Amino acid sequence: MARVLTVSDEVVDSLWTDWLHKRAGDVDLVLAAGDLPFDYLEHLADALDRPCVLVPGNHDADLSGYSRSRGLSLRDGLPAADPGPAGWVNADGRVVDVAGVRIAGLGGSIRYNDGPNQWTERQQARRAGRVTRAAARRRWRDGRRVDVLLTHSPPRDLGDREDPAHRGFVCLRTAVEKLRPALMVHGHIHPHGQPVPDRELGDTRIVNTVGHRLLEVPAPGGTDEP
Repeated sequence: MARVLTVSDEVVDSLWTDWLHKRAGDVDLVLAAGDLPFDYLEHLADALDRPCVLVPGNHDADLSGYSRSRGLSLRDGLPAADPGPAGWVNADGRVVDVAGVRIAGLGGSIRYNDGPNQWTERQQARRAGRVTRAAARRRWRDGRRVDVLLTHSPPRDLGDREDPAHRGFVCLRTAVEKLRPALMVHGHIHPHGQPVPDRELGDTRIVNTVGHRLLEVPAPGGTDEP
């Protein structure tokens, strides 16, 4: 059982305080679902000293195209300063294994203007297809499924809104059905004081993490065997 701190969209004042240091022993992994100041994310990484994984939100900088090789940050094969927060792994469009947990990442929101990290349904569906195929190749090699699907936006009709900026992606429903993760974590939908119940799609628990949540990932590293 992996213990996970999840954050997105809204800075939580208590996470700037000693409370965070006191809870460090209760956290194995930190997941960020987008739209948070990078200095806040770097503070979390420093204070907790735990592996940290993010996907970008629609208000974040464009983090696409960057990679690391032999300690260098590269873009298109050339040295370039990575604009992302130090101490964090960007899982957008990828499948990563961190702290014993297999995470598939799909950042961004539905396209509603010309800002970064926005996708049409068709574009996000292509990205989701690449991620599910990458997950299938890993599963073929070691029998392990994805434990967590980390996204900025929710699936369509599972906690999204009807205004153009906050509609969920239909393709994320398909991704959940194919990946069958124990947990899907998203942000983007601010509760504005209203209760936000967890939702389910098949065996997947879908969690809105605007602000922060402390969660447990059931049996990370599980296989396809019953």
